[in-house]
Amino acid sequence: MDTTRITARRTLGHSDLAVCPVGLGCMSLSGIYGDADDALSEALIHHALDRGANHLDSSDVYGLGHNETLIGRAIRTRRHEVVLATKFGNIRRNGEPAVDGRPEYVQQACDASLQRLGVEMIDLYYQHRMDPSVPVEDTVGAMARLVDQGKVRYLGLSEARPETIRRAHAIHPITAVQTELSLLYQVEADETRATTRALGISFVAYSPLGRGLLTGAITSPGELDERRAVHPRFQGDNFVHNRALVAHIEALATAKGCTPSQVALAWVLAQGDDVVTIPGTRYLARLDENLGALDIKLTITELAALNAAIPPGAAAGNRYPPAALAVAYR
Repeated sequence: MDTTRITARRTLGHSDLAVCPVGLGCMSLSGIYGDADDALSEALIHHALDRGANHLDSSDVYGLGHNETLIGRAIRTRRHEVVLATKFGNIRRNGEPAVDGRPEYVQQACDASLQRLGVEMIDLYYQHRMDPSVPVEDTVGAMARLVDQGKVRYLGLSEARPETIRRAHAIHPITAVQTELSLLYQVEADETRATTRALGISFVAYSPLGRGLLTGAITSPGELDERRAVHPRFQGDNFVHNRALVAHIEALATAKGCTPSQVALAWVLAQGDDVVTIPGTRYLARLDENLGALDIKLTITELAALNAAIPPGAAAGNRYPPAALAVAYR
């Protein structure tokens, strides 16, 4: 277990939130990719903080509140060490993905998250998915009132299109936008970053390891858990095609004496100082491996080779199953 403390920081937008470039996405601590043990999860969070990985990312939909409650317990005596991010608006209705951006729901969701987290203020509060039935101006207006009330410090959006970001930012400054970005999936992220950079907004890359595919650890569909198995990227010929793309990452990792995960994360971080990432894991060894990516520097030649081998749009299969894709990137 690595105990080296990381001091590298990137500042989110025009805020005073300085975060470790590799944070911790906490979704998998709530049984999303298989059973998780709360005691081990709390130990993982403590290890992340001990290492200086201060950016914890949650949502009220992860484990239907379990994730926030877990994090709240873990950081109870260490709140001052954490840049705490959580999200609202990505709900389940009749078991299917749905959204809720109504102003009255914004207030209710925030109050519930504060109670579960056991904190007085959330550092970065995201609208998790955009609600097409509610103007983003109305939703962000309600989020801005949370800032006025002292319940939230800064605002973010997740899976928002460029025009949505611009409209939201005109109502209240947006500090960060969160969208999937990895060597496999770049198109929407590239569109988004053109806008966020112009507005001085940071980009938070989630699923930077392609939901585990870019680690090199998944070599056949038979190794998939139930959640991954329904994702198009892991199905049939899509899996064969995408696994061949991973081979390019594995080859570079072998040449550099590191792991495929570290190459994939180093590529994300090389996209600019306005980019940070939040890979998720349940395991201490994987957390240390991910943080080790901060020591991996890709040369201009290596970056060019990766970009040529895995250009935008190279992946086969959509980022989400149909129902989840329908509420993404709006």
